Amino acid sequence: MNQNKLFNIEEKEPDWKKEWLGMPEFVQTKKEKPYAQITVRFACKKDLEDFSNLISQKITPKTKAIWHPCILRGLNSNKIYIYEP
Repeated sequence: MNQNKLFNIEEKEPDWKKEWLGMPEFVQTKKEKPYAQITVRFACKKDLEDFSNLISQKITPKTKAIWHPCILRGLNSNKIYIYEP
């Protein structure tokens, strides 16, 4: 902002504000927290694969966390908001 004054640049309202008029407020729902959390260590690759098969979820050495049962992601990714007055 001070830089705009330095170069005599007018401060304008951002373009998105004009488009945003009348839009509903976005309210972030509370993020679901786990009931419990555990750390499981595997002595070898076979143990990891056996556990992965046992719970029917893909787990790799790079996997940091999983939900059990598996959460289906992207269920609402094809949904859009349409305003019809």
